[in-house]
Amino acid sequence: MQRRSLIAGASLLPLAAHAQTETFPARAVTIVVAFPPGGQADVVGRPVAAGLERIWRVAVPIQNRGGAAGAIGNAAVARATADGYTLLMALSSMALLPEAARVNGREPTYATDMLAPIALFAADPTVLVVPSASPVRGIEDFIADVKARPGQVSYSSAGNYSALHVPMAQLSQAAGLDMLHVPFQGGGPALTALLGGQVQCLASGPGPIAPHVRAGTLRPIATWGRTRLAGFADVPTLIEKGFPDCEFYIWVGLFAPAATPAPVIARIREASAQVARDPEFVRVMAASGNTLDFREGEAFLRFYTEDAARLVRTVRALGRIE
Repeated sequence: MQRRSLIAGASLLPLAAHAQTETFPARAVTIVVAFPPGGQADVVGRPVAAGLERIWRVAVPIQNRGGAAGAIGNAAVARATADGYTLLMALSSMALLPEAARVNGREPTYATDMLAPIALFAADPTVLVVPSASPVRGIEDFIADVKARPGQVSYSSAGNYSALHVPMAQLSQAAGLDMLHVPFQGGGPALTALLGGQVQCLASGPGPIAPHVRAGTLRPIATWGRTRLAGFADVPTLIEKGFPDCEFYIWVGLFAPAATPAPVIARIREASAQVARDPEFVRVMAASGNTLDFREGEAFLRFYTEDAARLVRTVRALGRIE
């Protein structure tokens, strides 16, 4: 009798899993942004959350969990219950932070294979900006100024090895620059530091800086793309200016804990595709200065895998940071 009960219970497990998938989401789905408000992941994550709320008819709150250049929030989602109710809106730095920990002799707080890629929403090159009051008008002026004042020109970032630090480190290596790195807890505070005059420049995703460029308070002088950025067509790439190794993209993508059931991931992916087609989402993305670059499934996995390998090579080249 006991054996029959066990068999009967086991036979119900697939039905229970199927029922759970059919009703997903039955409650609020939290999207973790591993940075304070105001950075690229936050700027993209909020309209994605709003779009998912319209589709699912449940709350999709953004939870900002900043710290350690994003590693704290990334690790929290990697170790979260794998049921689809805790997701991560990640930046490209997610793929390099575990390697950065190893380079510095620390045990990583998470591994990239603990997170499953669901959908990419934006992938723009970083943009080098200075205050509009700065006498620097272009990248040639910038390099000359930094070389004339070694160790004195400062830039802010979202932390060591973050998506705002690595491109500046690339440029410093390529051009032989000695700059002062001032790390903050996220892109929002890093931008605030530039606007407040605490630092002289910043490499940022286009979304957070676009309103300030339009307002005339910031001046873009170069980008890290292979081609010019649509919203900054007058701004040259560093590759154009003779720095072929200065290529960096700050992408924003949605991830789930790796053990999340495939049917649940499929539902989230399907809803993400609907969000990407939502006219309101498209409008908000355009207004924020972000280029919508939606990829899901194999297309996102291929992009993510290739970019992650390149980022790991970059981190190894940067080496240990004290």
